[in-house]
Amino acid sequence: MGFRKDFLWGGATAANQCEGAYDVDGRGLANVDVIPIEDRAEIVTGKRKMLDFEEGYFYPAKESIDMYHHYEEDIALFAEMGFKTYRFSIAWSRIFPKGDEVEPNERGLAFYDNLIDELLKYDIEPLVTITHFDIPMHLVTEYGGWRNRKVISFYERLCKVLFNRYKGKVKYWLTFNEINMLLHAPFMGAGIVFDEGEHKEQSLYQAAHHELVASALATKIAHEVDPNNKIGCMMAGGVHYPLTPKPEDVWGAYTSDRENLFFIDVQARGYYPNYALKYFERNGIELEISHEDKAILKENPVDFISFSYYNTRIGVAEDAEVENVESNLFQTPDNPYLEKTEWGWPIDPLGFRTTINSIYDRYQKPLFVVENGLGAVDEPDENGYVEDDYRIKYLAEHIKQMRDAVDLDGVDLLGYTTWGCIDLVSAGTGEMKKRYGFIYVDRDNYGNGTLKRSKKKSFNWYKKVIASNGEDLSNN
Repeated sequence: MGFRKDFLWGGATAANQCEGAYDVDGRGLANVDVIPIEDRAEIVTGKRKMLDFEEGYFYPAKESIDMYHHYEEDIALFAEMGFKTYRFSIAWSRIFPKGDEVEPNERGLAFYDNLIDELLKYDIEPLVTITHFDIPMHLVTEYGGWRNRKVISFYERLCKVLFNRYKGKVKYWLTFNEINMLLHAPFMGAGIVFDEGEHKEQSLYQAAHHELVASALATKIAHEVDPNNKIGCMMAGGVHYPLTPKPEDVWGAYTSDRENLFFIDVQARGYYPNYALKYFERNGIELEISHEDKAILKENPVDFISFSYYNTRIGVAEDAEVENVESNLFQTPDNPYLEKTEWGWPIDPLGFRTTINSIYDRYQKPLFVVENGLGAVDEPDENGYVEDDYRIKYLAEHIKQMRDAVDLDGVDLLGYTTWGCIDLVSAGTGEMKKRYGFIYVDRDNYGNGTLKRSKKKSFNWYKKVIASNGEDLSNN
């Protein structure tokens, strides 16, 4: 049987990691612009305050790979690979430079008009992330980011503009990228910088509530503007294995999974689960949740669930003393049974199938894999060609497990977009050398290079995968 005939194969990017042109055509400053390659972890987690550009730092999002001026060339390459869909995000500060204006920036909208029309020219379905780790900087400095309830109405205004502007052109929408990352990277995920003595969890979960209400409002507006719209939530996926069969470790893995799925529980089911309410009670977290909020959440669950998958993680007993490694901004003990990437991320194709099934079993809604890929150092020849057999191997093994989840387990899967289908800036490290793409971009960590695009070996391999609807995964 295999994948459905209309399976949406493609690739994914984010505005702040590929567009560049940070101050072009009226675009305002965003939180993602002022996250440098240096001290990055301190800043994305909100521990260190950086609200503007500072001397002695390099800010990769300023130029990135300048897709703003190369999108026609890039989309032509995606079309050559046979993409059925392309996932990209809207830069909020292109549409509303400060975030709280009444009227949108027409030049910013015109850019996305052209990008979407270019996709449709090649019959590529746009898959649009409304917010991918970005918020106008003015909303951070003047309102405190997503911890402020007023930001909901600014996001609502953005959604109304987008849904009306692209009615009939865009069908698939994601409200927030990796919404659960808010708990691990507050400045990147919600524009939050902590103040001295602040109750951090209180602020994080209040910001989370505001994003959840905003997501439900986006779903409501989308369906009102066009009943054909399909709205999805998006999480950073990956199940937790217990460190040992010790019951305390099994419980640790279970609760870690639950923390990960909390946002999706609300977005897919429409209410706060009891375990979350009890957690808030135990930890002195008192959220401002109105009766209207509850009604909006209940009446507007998402149509489908999308997620990223890079690896599985390890859950441990609450009082366990273990040495952690960092994996996609998550702290986790090492798994000795798995190979690692050059950045220390475990490689676990079977864990992909487990993750897909665990999400589908929990929600019984259509799924969409919107990120999966291998970040690696690529060594191009003089023509920019990269023999990236390691990437082909990684993707082939993951696609096989995804196919088994559909074929053998009966999961309803809409599509698959690899992360960073063209080389772009890494969100976690700010590096260019951590490459994911089928297309090599001549640019280094500090902005040197010609920006010339060239095809890697994986380019033609993925073209063959798409043409065979995932049946031919051979590397020859």
